[in-house]
Amino acid sequence: MVISMDRWRGKVAIVTGASAGIGAAIVEQLVTEGLQVAGFARRSERVQELAKKLQDKKGKLFAVKVDLTNEEEIIKGFKWVTDNLGPVHILVNNAGVIQPTNLTEGDTKMWKKILDTNVLGLSIATREAVKIMNEKKIDGHIVHINSVAGHTVPNIPNINMYPASKHAVTALTETLRQELNHLGLKIKITSVSPGAVDTEIVQANNFQMNPEMENLMPEKLLMLKSEDIADAVLYALGTPPHVQVHELTIKPVGEKF
Repeated sequence: MVISMDRWRGKVAIVTGASAGIGAAIVEQLVTEGLQVAGFARRSERVQELAKKLQDKKGKLFAVKVDLTNEEEIIKGFKWVTDNLGPVHILVNNAGVIQPTNLTEGDTKMWKKILDTNVLGLSIATREAVKIMNEKKIDGHIVHINSVAGHTVPNIPNINMYPASKHAVTALTETLRQELNHLGLKIKITSVSPGAVDTEIVQANNFQMNPEMENLMPEKLLMLKSEDIADAVLYALGTPPHVQVHELTIKPVGEKF
């Protein structure tokens, strides 16, 4: 099997949560490969800064201010991309949040933010992408950045709604595959499930871990890097048209959950 990004060069990709971490790493690789990339993010100024750094690459990055918890902004973002760049060929649903709360004494606003971003925002963006791909007869590719927490429930305090949201992504991946098959569309769907990644989604939340939980985490130097996940996304995108990587799980060496 030959892995190649040739068929995507010059095409349009949308990456959500593009301002930092995994999203920024994916954006950088796609631009390097020659794609026209729309980076959706609330902090669009950070995407603009990244675009300046990538000016000498084959492709180009465009910053689009979109809050994934706001359906109207998502729809407007897709319209802007279609009107200014062309129809989307690749969608990477990367935006995701963790909130430090639990189920027994949980903060409803935190629960809602997790579900609105990780589940509903992902679903709305997917719907809009499929509409365009179907209308323009594009055999595109949709990638969900999932998590190992979407397949098992880690015994980590105060992330209790997060695994539920990622289990939903696992179910949505298979549901979309079945729907695309039913419609006779050749759009691919891939779930990429990382383990522990040294990225802002972890750094932005202070989780209280007891010594037993700390023993389950790999040493910081052994945590995955954002670039590792970007490599995995490009691998899935680079497969031939008849090959679909449905689920790709990536763990750092030494991870125990």
